[in-house]
Amino acid sequence: MTGHIKILNDPVELVPLLITFNNADYKKIYELLNKAWLTEDDLGVYAGTSTVAECLSILKKGNLIEEQWRMPKPGEKPTKEYRATYSKFRASFQCSMGDIGDLLHIAVSNDEGLRTIVDSVEQEIVAGTTSIGDISRKYGVSPTFIKGLAKRIPGLDVKGQGMVLLDRLH
Repeated sequence: MTGHIKILNDPVELVPLLITFNNADYKKIYELLNKAWLTEDDLGVYAGTSTVAECLSILKKGNLIEEQWRMPKPGEKPTKEYRATYSKFRASFQCSMGDIGDLLHIAVSNDEGLRTIVDSVEQEIVAGTTSIGDISRKYGVSPTFIKGLAKRIPGLDVKGQGMVLLDRLH
């Protein structure tokens, strides 16, 4: 266990944590990573390959894991291995009840309406509109809502004041 403390200064940073600990498989993966360095194959013993990949994507976006290359045995290819970065948590932020409500809904909901908004946001980014402010105004939601979506959806992320599509092949 690392002993580092995850300090959240932005409520949007809650989304990856809530997603991780609201899913039994993701929670198990995090607990395993809190004990040792493990590869995707190592984790695949405990959960399906797609589940492991999705979980690692969420953990990376939340800056909750670190990675390094595992030294291979002669004749083998090197592989990445992962470990949890934090074993403790502290929050130091203030936000409106509307924003925290949006973030909790985004993190734990299976609402199909969210999928519709995500699809629309992805189309906006492909069309060249990347400003979080512009996207939030167009869809009548807060910038915090848009940032929260980006933390939930594996193919989206926030860079500065803009949105970006991520390479889905990590």
